[in-house]
Amino acid sequence: MELSKEKKKRLLFDMIFIRRFEEEAGKMYGLRKIGGFCHLYNGQEAVAVGTVAAMDLAKDYILTGYRDHGFALACGMDPKAVMAELFGKVTGSSRGKGGSMHFFDEQRHFLGGNGIVGAQIPIATGVAFAQKYNKTGGATAVFFGDGAIHQGAFHESLNMAKIWNLPVIYACENNQFGMGTSFKRVSSVEEFSVMGASYGIQGRKVDGMDVMAVYQAFTEALESARNGLPVLLDIRTYRYKGHSMSDPQKYRTKEEVEAYRQHDPILIYQDRLIAEKTIKQTEVEEMEGHIENLVAEAVAFAESSPEPALPTLFEDVYADAYPLETLRQGGF
Repeated sequence: MELSKEKKKRLLFDMIFIRRFEEEAGKMYGLRKIGGFCHLYNGQEAVAVGTVAAMDLAKDYILTGYRDHGFALACGMDPKAVMAELFGKVTGSSRGKGGSMHFFDEQRHFLGGNGIVGAQIPIATGVAFAQKYNKTGGATAVFFGDGAIHQGAFHESLNMAKIWNLPVIYACENNQFGMGTSFKRVSSVEEFSVMGASYGIQGRKVDGMDVMAVYQAFTEALESARNGLPVLLDIRTYRYKGHSMSDPQKYRTKEEVEAYRQHDPILIYQDRLIAEKTIKQTEVEEMEGHIENLVAEAVAFAESSPEPALPTLFEDVYADAYPLETLRQGGF
């Protein structure tokens, strides 16, 4: 499906916005205003943006792992609430309790953000089962890294998805490193797309550095999934930052990272739009200025927001085995 000029411009805006947001988040982490784990999305923007552009979040669902900032913003979550969550403030999207790895927005059908490697895969399979059972007409897309694809839950989920013909897309964001280990060192096959064949699921390799390639791949995958044919996508991308903010990145050279920066998904797409006269350089500069203001507003909001009150520690906690009052008193 051909995108309008405004939609194409929006894809560029969203990618630049995610990049600037992540750069600022990294800066705030360095200033110790953000604590805990923090996994940045720099370099992988085309995946989240291209995916969301193809989906209908009125009926479709998205789940991902702990590198979730990009998807949260692409799905339309309030950047102020996202930044406040990183700051651990009560105005955050999870009231300051989730942090970097646990963004969540039920209304926008973004179900996280999951800190356990691969744990979102069976959850997404269950969401797809519910969609089929309730005949919603929607599909579920679940994202995970190359480090999670060897989890047993991945293979179990694919098997069930095919048996039940679930409307689900399993998308591996293959950024080529599971923490600090190249996927080529730990996988018996380098083309992850073939893994679906064991379960009768079609697989496809996708250029994750090209937002339009991602958009096209998901448009086709969604059509397949909605017809009861699950899909496995091996999306080749690259993260410019380390696995997390505490990663010294000694497993790859500066030259390697710089080589990938020459194929930056934002610059490639921006140059394409300028060449085809969809956007002017002056418009890009105006866009960047607007984004700078949005990011600054998000930081200011997070900094001025209050910390969660101590009693909220015991709120929104599922504790079936113990009465809440028992937990409050520490008697468990």
